[in-house]
Amino acid sequence: MTIKNAYLCRQKGKNVMDKSLNHSIIRLAIPNIISNITVPLLGLVDMILMGHQDSVAYIGAIGLGGTIFSVMYSVFSFMRAGTTGFTAQAYGANDEKEISYSFYRSICIALIATILVLSLQSPIEWVSMKLLNGSDEVLRHTAQYFRVRIWAAPAVLCLYAFNGWYIGLQNTTIPMTIAILINVVNIVLSILFVNGMGMGVQGVALGTVLAQYCGLLTALIFLFTKYRKYLIPIRKEVLLQRDKLKRFFKVNTDFMIRSILLVLSIAFFTNQSAKLGDDILAVNMILMQFFYIFSYFTDGFAYAGEALVGRFTGARDLGNLKKTVKYLLVWGVSLSLPFTLLYWAFPDTFIHLISDQPEVALQAQPYHLYMILIPVITFAAFLWDGIYIGATAASSIRNTMLIASLLVFLPATLILMPQFGNHGLWIAFLLFMIARGLTMTLMARKAIFRPLEKF
Repeated sequence: MTIKNAYLCRQKGKNVMDKSLNHSIIRLAIPNIISNITVPLLGLVDMILMGHQDSVAYIGAIGLGGTIFSVMYSVFSFMRAGTTGFTAQAYGANDEKEISYSFYRSICIALIATILVLSLQSPIEWVSMKLLNGSDEVLRHTAQYFRVRIWAAPAVLCLYAFNGWYIGLQNTTIPMTIAILINVVNIVLSILFVNGMGMGVQGVALGTVLAQYCGLLTALIFLFTKYRKYLIPIRKEVLLQRDKLKRFFKVNTDFMIRSILLVLSIAFFTNQSAKLGDDILAVNMILMQFFYIFSYFTDGFAYAGEALVGRFTGARDLGNLKKTVKYLLVWGVSLSLPFTLLYWAFPDTFIHLISDQPEVALQAQPYHLYMILIPVITFAAFLWDGIYIGATAASSIRNTMLIASLLVFLPATLILMPQFGNHGLWIAFLLFMIARGLTMTLMARKAIFRPLEKF
C-alpha cells in the first residue's frame, strides 16, 4: 500500500467515525428536542388559558407560582444531572453494578426529598408569599396555585432520578415518551379544568399534578419491561460504600448549588419584573417564553452531550470527547441563527398568540430586541452545561455560576435597572447568559479535557 493510499484509508476511516459520532448526537438529541418542545408548549397553553381570563393578574400568578416551584425543585434537580453523569460514565466503563447503584442512590435521595418537601409545604408557602412582589390579587391566585401543585412533588422528584438514569444509559427515547405523555395529559386536563370547569389557576395546577403521576407510572413500566436486568439485589455495604457516597454527594452538592443559583437568578428576574407592575410582569413572563422555547431546543443537544461526554469520560476516550464538544457547539450555532431570524420576523404574531389583551402586546414592543438576541447569546451556556454535567465537572460548573450570577447579573441589575427600568433588567439578564457561556468556555480545558490527558 502506498503512502497516499494509506492516508486515504485513514481519512476514510476518520470520516466514518465522525459521521457515526454526529449520528449519535442526533440520535440522542432529537428525542430530547421532541420532548422538550412539549414543555414550552405547555407553558404557552397555560399562559394562553390565563391570558384570556378577565385580568392580567392570572398571568402574573402563573409566572410567580411557577417560579416558586422552579426554585424549590432546583434544590433537588442535581439528581437528574448527577445521575446522568455517573450512569453514563459507568456505561462507558462497562460497569453494570455501578449502573444499578447509581439509580438506587438517586431514588433514595428522591424519596428523602419527597418527605422533606411535603413536610415543609406550609413554611415554603409562607416564605414565598413574603419574598414575592406582586399585587394582592396576583399573590392570592399564586397561593391557590401553590396549594394544589405541591402534591406533584413526589412524582417530579422521582422522575428526576428516572430520566437522568435513562439518559445516562444513552436512551433518550424513554424520557421523550414520558415527557410527551406528561405534557399532553397536562394540556388536556388544564383545558378541561379551566375552560370546561372554570377552575382558574387551580385547574392549571391540578392538571400538572395528575400528569406528573402518569409520567411516573410510565417510567416504572419501562424500568420493569426494558431494564429489569439492572434491578439487582441491594447490598447495604455497596449502597453505602464510603468513597462512592463521598463522590456522589460532593458532585451533587456542587450541581445543587449551580442549579439553585440558576433558578434564583431567574426568580430574581421575575421578582424584579413584578416590582415594575402587573403589566410589565405579564410582558416579561410572555417574553421569557421565547427564552424557554429556544433553551428547550438547545437542551436537546445538551442532553446528548451529557450522555456522550459521560460515556467517553468513563471510557477515557479523549479523542471522541473533543470531537463531541466541537460538534455540539457547531450544532448550537446552527440552531441559534434560524431562531434569531424567526424571532425578528414574527414578534407580534407570537405575543398575540399568548395574550389577546392589547395593552400587553403594546407594552411588549419596546423589548422585542431582547427576544431577538436570546438565541445567539445563550446557546453556548446551554451546551456547556450538558458537557460539564456529563464530565461530572461539578466544582467548575458551580464556580462559573457563582461568577455569572453574583458578580455579573446581580450587580448589573442593581446598576442598570434604576437608570433604565425594564431595559436595564433585560440587559443584565443577557449579560448573565454571556458570562455563563464565556466562563465555561475558558475553564473547559482544565475542567473537561485535562483530567483525561494523563491517560
